Amino acid sequence: MNIIIDAMGGDNAPVEILRGAANAVREYGIEVTAVGDAQAIDAAVKQENIPMQGITVVHAPQVISMHDEPTAAIRHKKDSSMVVGLRLLAQGEGDAFVSAGSTGALLAGATLIVKRLKGVKRPAIGVVVPGGNRPYLLLDAGANVECRPEMLNAFAVMGSAYAQNVLGRTNPTVGLVNNGAEDTKGTPTYVQAHRLLRENAAINFTGNIEPRDVPTGDVDVVVCDGFTGNVILKLTEGLAKTLVGQLKGVFLENIATKLAFLLVKDGMRDFKKKMDADEHGGALMLGVAKPVIKAHGSSNARAFQNAIRQAKLCVESGVVEDMRVKLGALSEAEEEKA
Repeated sequence: MNIIIDAMGGDNAPVEILRGAANAVREYGIEVTAVGDAQAIDAAVKQENIPMQGITVVHAPQVISMHDEPTAAIRHKKDSSMVVGLRLLAQGEGDAFVSAGSTGALLAGATLIVKRLKGVKRPAIGVVVPGGNRPYLLLDAGANVECRPEMLNAFAVMGSAYAQNVLGRTNPTVGLVNNGAEDTKGTPTYVQAHRLLRENAAINFTGNIEPRDVPTGDVDVVVCDGFTGNVILKLTEGLAKTLVGQLKGVFLENIATKLAFLLVKDGMRDFKKKMDADEHGGALMLGVAKPVIKAHGSSNARAFQNAIRQAKLCVESGVVEDMRVKLGALSEAEEEKA
């Protein structure tokens, strides 16, 4: 298996990206194609003594920055690490693509170069979020600020396929974020989306889910528009960070609390790891014709390695092909209704 990576994307590129790739090659037995400025990559490898066995470098002198207008950057920076990497994926030179670069540019590039699956209006970002009982998939987490009801219906189908194939959930449950559990709650878009999801035989729809119930992880797939999803994601990250910090403060208050910490140290370590977003790797661009993974912009080596692990799981599970089949069936059903 060959995973293509954007060696120049992200705050800590290329050093942490290459370190993560080297760790992934060693741990997962894969090959990696690192796309980026060959001179900068060579300098980083020599300075940090990064092992490059199993990693092939493809030269791409340009870099798309976080400040570039996404679509314009994809169209005009054709020799950038992101565009060249996506082009290699589209041409079949690798099995998946991973980047910690600009989310907007990656979404535009994946759509324009790799293309969308039939039945997808716009791809969505699916993020695996730590939950009280188990991790859940949140989508859309920021790609589409506004969504039509049929888009939310397609998100549910793709999210179910991901939960089943990648997370290993049997008959995964789907919830639609809303401000109440009743069928009639929410905007007209969400009311209509609820009806479509309820009538969709391809998913296990459990109804509306209120934001306060999302963090429990009782629902495998949480569906919403990108604005709502991004707010949920960032609020969850902030609350987790605050909670861990507050607990740390409690245990450091005095000698007694420090001794108490020793008794629960292993449990606290497991809790911190459970709530760490880096453990879940990157976010899949659902609806793209081949696996494209968005790693966090501030990814360190461990986070990027886990993003590559996500890419590997997506390839091995055949999740994109399963989405293709299920979305095709959904399109046929919609055409028959029309």
